[in-house]
Amino acid sequence: MNYASITYVLGTLLIVTGSSMAFPLIFSLYYNEGDFAAISISSVVILALGAPLGWFFRKNHELNIKDGFFIAVFGWILVSAASALPFMIHGSIPSFTDAFFEMMSGYTTSGASILTDIEAVPRGLLFWRSQTHLLGGMGFLTLTVIFLPHGMGGLRIFRAESSPGQVITKEKFQPRNRDTMIWLWGIYLTLNLLQTLFLHIGGMSLFESLCHAFGTVSTSGYSPKNASIGFYDNAYFDWVIILFMFLGGTTFMLFYQMMKGNWQAVRINTEFRWYLGFLLFFCGMVSWILWKDGTYGNLADTVRYATFQVLSILTTTGFITADYEQWPQAAQMFLYAACFIGACAGSTTSGIKVVHYVIIWKYMVGAIKKIFFQPMSVASIRLNGRPVDRIVVDLSICYFIMNIFLILAGGCFMVLLDDMDFVTGMSSVIATLMNIGPGFGTVGPTENYAHISDAGKWFLSYMMLVGRLEMFSALVIFYPSFWKR
Repeated sequence: MNYASITYVLGTLLIVTGSSMAFPLIFSLYYNEGDFAAISISSVVILALGAPLGWFFRKNHELNIKDGFFIAVFGWILVSAASALPFMIHGSIPSFTDAFFEMMSGYTTSGASILTDIEAVPRGLLFWRSQTHLLGGMGFLTLTVIFLPHGMGGLRIFRAESSPGQVITKEKFQPRNRDTMIWLWGIYLTLNLLQTLFLHIGGMSLFESLCHAFGTVSTSGYSPKNASIGFYDNAYFDWVIILFMFLGGTTFMLFYQMMKGNWQAVRINTEFRWYLGFLLFFCGMVSWILWKDGTYGNLADTVRYATFQVLSILTTTGFITADYEQWPQAAQMFLYAACFIGACAGSTTSGIKVVHYVIIWKYMVGAIKKIFFQPMSVASIRLNGRPVDRIVVDLSICYFIMNIFLILAGGCFMVLLDDMDFVTGMSSVIATLMNIGPGFGTVGPTENYAHISDAGKWFLSYMMLVGRLEMFSALVIFYPSFWKR
């Protein structure tokens, strides 16, 4: 591995992290709640660490795929550790384990929190907490690639951080990697600004509008309120957030095609049609169950609450407007099933992703036809009108099986480690691996992760990283051959 280039990229990551603390400082000065010194000192320390690395190792070395994997894994760990400094210096989260968990949850867009009283934290720090969603939603390394020299192999970093779904759908819309990153971030920031505007027009403060926009478009879920979006009990806010959760779960490739006027790409996109189908099915079923049970007084509220929670879980956002553990068991069952899906590849969401279900379903149908009805046929799986390679089918099946294996093994580990009930143990792993945040049991919508042991928090932090890097990048470093020449 090229350690000089790796060190240069890690230094650049620290420089971007330290510089981005300038925005929370604005709100810290405005609200004057005693967190200005903590954020300022942290920024200076992080820049002091990153600047020498960026300077002394600034030579333009090519990165190979191993370097990309190394940076993708340890870069996220380094940034999360550095970003924990303001909370530790201020004392809002004195424990490094807790502060690291909170930051890893922020950057990986999980939204799982250890804070028991969010509103007691100064707003400068809360803005920094939400800003980690903004930075991590599109992929923190994709932002860093913009600042790397041309020809340094940023594409390998992007591939190491990207989901297998993007490999499957072959999404690429600019010939130069830096141009791709700029387009992605341009679309992403535009959506954030639009949602901020809509929320602010509806009466939400600018600070809260920004925090909630950061947590929505990135499908993350941190809110500056203890009760999350349920604090407002406002139908307008709910539907605005529903809209942008849906957009955050859509592959950004489609936004680019729509900007070019290519609506045909939207029409033929197989994954997007399945995404809409999943949404309509789960929202319809949960709404019908709540309406039949009389959980809410009228149909409009029933559809609103059901749609919000389904979309929040399906897109791995994690915002809440209701304690869904008080809903009928049948409704909870559908929400639990939605945890295993995720939205589109190439979006800001995590989870297994719709595209893998599309391919696995078509493979199953083709296999059944071949075995029972047409033994001589050759099954062809098509996605967006194009045939899918066999290796891509194998990748989808492998990815699905590995997710299920990690959930089962991780759930058993958490139950044994913390002596918790199996619902909480399994749900804590599902909610962190799929980057959802709130789950069921004692990590449910009205609870948090503060009661979990330090060892459990480190394990779940790693699960968040595995889920955000779509598994393979975070697991390949354990292969002995990875460290050989």
